[in-house]
Amino acid sequence: MERRAFRQAAYAVRDDESALDIVQETMMKLSEKYGDRPAAEFPMLFQRILQNGIRDHHRRQRVRTTWTTLFSMLAPKDHDDDFDLLESMATENTSKLADTPDGRLQQTQVMALIEHEIGRLPPRQREAFLMRYWEDMDVAETARAMGCSEGSVKTHCSRATHALAAALKAKGVSL
Repeated sequence: MERRAFRQAAYAVRDDESALDIVQETMMKLSEKYGDRPAAEFPMLFQRILQNGIRDHHRRQRVRTTWTTLFSMLAPKDHDDDFDLLESMATENTSKLADTPDGRLQQTQVMALIEHEIGRLPPRQREAFLMRYWEDMDVAETARAMGCSEGSVKTHCSRATHALAAALKAKGVSL
């Protein structure tokens, strides 16, 4: 069952590492939440959990892609893994947008707007958003750190990204 599940996940997400993670999480959830069920129900439950895991992976990727696209156009091309976009915006002149005084001003204004809008989020949404997308924590780690369920983390992140996108769009920042 695990090999078939791996092939199914690998085909769906097109990344072996992510597929292995999804199958492992699926097996853990099955054993933790449904270990008391009759063995005959395991294949059906496993498939349902696996499909939900694949869907969650695609949702996370879509959200990450949106924010990565927005922030990558503001980041320098040759940054390292320790690069902090918000810190660098105040001190560096490295993106192609910042090649002119007008570009530098626009870049500074966009970053100030992003910081401001993140600060306006409700505390739990801000906390979940920053842990997931700035700290790159997964849903389970974020849930443990916040002391809530994984579903709550997903809800907080979804609401935060929608609120930020709407606020930025209303201010004329396009993603």
